[in-house]
Amino acid sequence: MKKVRLIIRLYTEGVSKKSISEKSGCTRNTVKKYIRQFIALGMSLEELNKLNNTSLEQLFKSERKPTNPKLERLLKYFLEMEKSLKRKGVTREQLWQKYLSDNPDGYRLSQFKEHYNRWRKQVNSVMHIEHKAGDKMYVDYAGERLEIVDADSGELRQVEVFVAILGASQLTYVEATMTQQKEDFIQACENALHYFGGVPQAIVTDNLKSAVIKSDRYEPTLNKAFHDFTLHYGLSALPAGPYKPRHKALAEGMIKIVYRTIYTCIRQKTYTILED
Repeated sequence: MKKVRLIIRLYTEGVSKKSISEKSGCTRNTVKKYIRQFIALGMSLEELNKLNNTSLEQLFKSERKPTNPKLERLLKYFLEMEKSLKRKGVTREQLWQKYLSDNPDGYRLSQFKEHYNRWRKQVNSVMHIEHKAGDKMYVDYAGERLEIVDADSGELRQVEVFVAILGASQLTYVEATMTQQKEDFIQACENALHYFGGVPQAIVTDNLKSAVIKSDRYEPTLNKAFHDFTLHYGLSALPAGPYKPRHKALAEGMIKIVYRTIYTCIRQKTYTILED
């Protein structure tokens, strides 16, 4: 039962399931099973530590019987829902409608959202970050492009969608650029600063080549033009860690909103490039 106590302690400290698996020597499925049982128990870590090994073994050796079948069905659906929400344009309301069509006696929208928020906090525990006014501006490009029509040739041309968001106010700037190359990227960053009416202390970017030549956890190498841009405006550059979307979660979240709002509104319209 030492491994169970270790798994639960690490989980309550916010350690990822992958790291828990490595530290405890248990498979990820076993880790998920114990965490799931711990959540179902509704106990705190302190209460769990007061139990002796015999009592703890009785609790974790067998799955608890569902006390609320309706809620148990909902919690199982959340596992599927979490994967679906990663797809572009998918909303909670859409998934709730699907859930309700399969479960006519299921929870209404407000209760559905409340249960989901509780479940998400328990399963994906992360540290809350307090953003200070004027501290950071987060920037990123949307993964999916939009299209415009060249007025001279009539051909479709794809454009990149740049997003910048302030940490504290979450004021957002969105711009379509022809490329992600350094000239367009730096110009978009500058336009965002003019739009916000000021310069934050730092800019948090993705590891795109226009900003970062060499990724490194501690000392990334910045593109010279972007480095000059940050010096000119007195900014600190903070590239997000490779494969660490939570380092720029605000920008990632805003891109999802852009998909659901701007993309869906203009997809049925045609825009033309007008040359001088």
